Amino acid sequence: MSQEKITYVIIGGTSGIGEAVAKYFDNGENIVHVASRQTGLDISDEKAVHCYFESIGAFDHLVITAGSYAPAGKVTDVAIEDAKVAFDTKFWGSINATKHAVRYMKPNGSITLTTGMLSRKVVANTYTKTAINAALEAVTKVLAKELSPIRVNAVSPGLTMTTAYKNMDEIVRNAMYERAKSNLPAGKVGEALDVAQAYFMAITNQYMTGSIIDVDGGALVS
Repeated sequence: MSQEKITYVIIGGTSGIGEAVAKYFDNGENIVHVASRQTGLDISDEKAVHCYFESIGAFDHLVITAGSYAPAGKVTDVAIEDAKVAFDTKFWGSINATKHAVRYMKPNGSITLTTGMLSRKVVANTYTKTAINAALEAVTKVLAKELSPIRVNAVSPGLTMTTAYKNMDEIVRNAMYERAKSNLPAGKVGEALDVAQAYFMAITNQYMTGSIIDVDGGALVS
């Protein structure tokens, strides 16, 4: 008798860390659904999210990596509307996805959110991203209690070489990577696969819930 396939839903899975996570689980033995703006899903649109999960039906594990962009700059300079759009995508989008996913999730399932080191690393000119990530980390712990036995964790990546930086000037981007490599205790810049391994742990370790997993090359201790 063949074993029942495990079904994963990766939102934000068409690029960067999400794509690496999707590839990690897409081994021919699982069912992997990938969605993002590229596939037509806007997670800030609650009705669209509701319809998306309705179309998938029962599944096991949800990973959300969408919404990495947030405006940088001083509080006096950032347009509040831009900050709200970033919140609508990453924070409220994660809430939308969680809210509508749990109706279809199996009891032994898991939800893994994505935050970022700025939740706890104080860096000027990053208040929007800092606030979004900190809010998601607080909510992760509440959801772990509220949604049990479904497990809820968050992965908090540091600087990771992905297409998120493709629009930067190449020289500036390379300089940023070199600076990080020199300053980080790990002595390297993160790659998408490095971070994807943390999602694998969050999903497969059944004793882990309410956890924030830091994968940042040591940024929080440097």
